[in-house]
Amino acid sequence: MRIACLAFAALAPTLACAAGEVEEGRKLVAEHRCESCHQAKTLGDASAVYLRKDRKVTSMAKLKAQVALCNSELNLGLFPEEEDHVVDFLDATYYRFSAK
Repeated sequence: MRIACLAFAALAPTLACAAGEVEEGRKLVAEHRCESCHQAKTLGDASAVYLRKDRKVTSMAKLKAQVALCNSELNLGLFPEEEDHVVDFLDATYYRFSAK
């Protein structure tokens, strides 16, 4: 029992940090209006880009690459750690690669 408590105590800051990164990613997606672009591409539901069966993003590496591409192509000016926050948000909300 003591080992389990120590393991949880060691992981607790990481879990809190990850939750913070997801929230920061959500804010960045809203601030940069990412879903308005996706809504225009799908002619409606912005989340359809993430949920469609033939989606291009099929791994964490591809998710990171796609976020970097959007940042570059749209000249969003995100720093690498901000890209990571967006990746964390999208993964937690839609993809769940890190849960596998």
